Parts: sequence; structure tokens; C-alpha cells
Amino acid sequence: METDPSKENHETNIRVTRISIFSNVGLTALKLVTGLLTMSTAVLAEAVHSAVDLVAALIAYLSVRKAAQPADKSHPYGHGKFDSFSGMVEGLLIFAAAGYIIYEALRKIIVGAELERLGLGFGVMVFSAILNSVVSAILFRAARKTESEAVEADALHLRTDVITSAGVAGGLVLIWITGVTVLDPIAALIVAVLIIRAAWGITRRSVGGFLDESLPKSEVETIETIIRNKRRLFAGFHKLRTRRSGGKRHADLHLVTCPDMTVAQAHEIADGLESEITGTFPEADVVVHVEPCDGDLPACKTTCPVTEEKRKAEDGTPVRKHP
Repeated sequence: METDPSKENHETNIRVTRISIFSNVGLTALKLVTGLLTMSTAVLAEAVHSAVDLVAALIAYLSVRKAAQPADKSHPYGHGKFDSFSGMVEGLLIFAAAGYIIYEALRKIIVGAELERLGLGFGVMVFSAILNSVVSAILFRAARKTESEAVEADALHLRTDVITSAGVAGGLVLIWITGVTVLDPIAALIVAVLIIRAAWGITRRSVGGFLDESLPKSEVETIETIIRNKRRLFAGFHKLRTRRSGGKRHADLHLVTCPDMTVAQAHEIADGLESEITGTFPEADVVVHVEPCDGDLPACKTTCPVTEEKRKAEDGTPVRKHP
């Protein structure tokens, strides 16, 4: 029995976002307690970071569940936009968290900071970096398979957390060696900058999908190559449009057919193109609009197979069967 790739992808997304939720619940609580015990702004900043990651994971989980729903009367193109919307919201949440971290770090630089239990803080940061490294790898693998923007955004959150946790751990070591406590809020500021950088990338990609931005140039060129490889069967094509909705691609184009071609023949060619494109991009939704050549294209008179066959028949040349 064949499995449904779409259903399998949705199940994968739901499973990995659950893993992200559970890991972030534990890390948020652990970092918060550790930050309060050590009085470290950087560790508390990391607790806020993990709390945002938790909210983002919850949003991703709800979004992939919604995106998994099939098309209905109210959403004839499906629910893939929920995936892009999730990524956009997650990016905005990270910006908000970065703003809070910057505020707290600057306040501690001004009023000063006293740190305790640096070894505990260091251990928790190392543990966080290792755990998030494992979970983010799982999420990235799933995102590459399912092409889910929500899952990819969640993975980027955790990958940023790996970097910032490692940075905070290094800062705590420097404080322990030098005794310079101002390094702690400085480390928090570095965390905020890295978070903002990740947030910008996530938001930019998600907004592009939400606003029906065209597919990447390489993918559009691949589609055009598939069409041109069948060029001998029709006169030309134009108005190729592409977009993305969650993990699904959409493409439509106008195919110019020969004036002597029957509806059945034109339909067969259009179906063939749709099948080849979806064979290269699984789960793609391709629509080909067929229109007759108006005579302006030279190909209508020289390369159209039906016109060529008609001419050969009039000349008494054996006519080949149209594919």
C-alpha cells in the first residue's frame, strides 16, 4: 500500500514540533532558576530566549496542524499560508525578546551586577547548547524534507540558542578568570544581536511566502527548462507565475498551441507538462491554460506538429502519429 507523501510530511512536522515544545519547557525552567540563583543577566536573557523559543514552538505546532488540513470550500487552495504566518509571528517574537534583553543588559551596565554560582551557570549553558544542537538538527532535517517554513523557523530559533548559550558559557568563564562582572551584560548584548540577526532572516522568508513571492530563481528556471524541453509540441508559452504556500508550490502558465490542434491533443500536451513539473517538485499544484496561436509566432507555421502533419498529408508525405 502506497503512503501519501503529503500526509507523511504533515505527521513529521507535528512530531518534531512536539519534541521542540518539550525541550523548550525544560530549558526555560532550568535557565530561569539558574539565572535567579547566579544573578546573571546573560543567563536570564537565555531564559527569555528559551521562553520565546517555547512560544514559537507552540505556534509552529498549531500552524503545522492547521496547514495539514485539506482544502475546503472556504480555503480552496489549502491552508499552507498558516505555515508562512507562523514563521512571520515567530520572527516578530524574537525581535521583542531581543529588545527586552538589550534593555536589561544596558540597565545592568549602568547599575552594576554581582554574580554568584558561576559554575552552575556554566554547566546549564553547556547542557542547553548540546540539547538544542540535537533538537535543531532534528528540526532542520524535517524542514528539508517537508519544506515547512514554520519548522525551519523553529529550527533556526534553536540553532541561535546553541550559539548564544555557548557564548554565555564562554562569558561566564571569562568573568570567573578576570573577575570583571560587566562582561555578563556585554555577553547579553551579544546574545541580543545574534537573536536579531536570526529574527530578520526568519521574518524576511516568511513574509515573502505570505505575500506570494515568486519561487527561487533556480526553481523557476527548472520549470522553464521542463517546458522548453517539450518545445516541439507547441508554439510557445508565456505568463509563467509561481508562488509558495507553506510546503506546497503553485505554478500556472499560458501554453500557445497550434491552430490546427484539437482540444484533446492540446489537453494531452498540457497534462504532460503538469506531470513532469509535479514529478520534479512533489506536491506542486500546476495549472496550464491552453490558448490557440494567433499566427504572429513563426513557430505556428514551422514547428507546430499538427500543422506540419497537415502539410505533409497535402503533399502526399506519410504522416507520423502525434504523440
